[in-house]
Amino acid sequence: MIQASDIHMVLHAVAVKKGAENGIIRALTRLPEKSFSLALEHALLTEKVSDVEGRYFLTAAGHMIVGAEYSRYYGELRADAEFLDEYEKFEVINVDLKSVITSWQMIEVAGALVANDHTDKSYDSKIIDRLGELHDRFESILDGIIKFVPRFVFYQEKLLAALESAEDGEIQWVSDAKIESYHTIWFEMHEDLLRIVGRERPE
Repeated sequence: MIQASDIHMVLHAVAVKKGAENGIIRALTRLPEKSFSLALEHALLTEKVSDVEGRYFLTAAGHMIVGAEYSRYYGELRADAEFLDEYEKFEVINVDLKSVITSWQMIEVAGALVANDHTDKSYDSKIIDRLGELHDRFESILDGIIKFVPRFVFYQEKLLAALESAEDGEIQWVSDAKIESYHTIWFEMHEDLLRIVGRERPE
């Protein structure tokens, strides 16, 4: 039997992981394989989700339905002061993350900011060190969020893997949008949290 909560979780994961493949979506839902497959099949048959060459997207109906369900599934969390405190801590450190990523993407040359071409290995190394320091500060916040939303272990694992790859010299894992880089996963995690708490992404 298909659980309504499983269908919601699939729709939510597709909303966050726009255009992702089956395995990535299932990893975020943390659902057992059979439950996930049944829920995804239902979402496809009822045209809440579309399959575009093995990548999944919400349809207009899917967007409307999942958006309307958040208050039902996350109403208690939205009223939980301890959870909201962890969320607010995230928003504070999110500002620091934006600063790190800006420094990664842009570099000052002759008093002007230009795109970082990553030829200055020393500069890049310092930014990756800053990213590592930020990650260390963030760990306790993420642990606090996981206490309320256990599936956020997905983000914990992905962030650590991306950071370790970047520290090993594979610098694309800092912010490359084509892979599950640190910045990509962080951005999706922020999207996930915003949907849970019912807020819009700040401009």
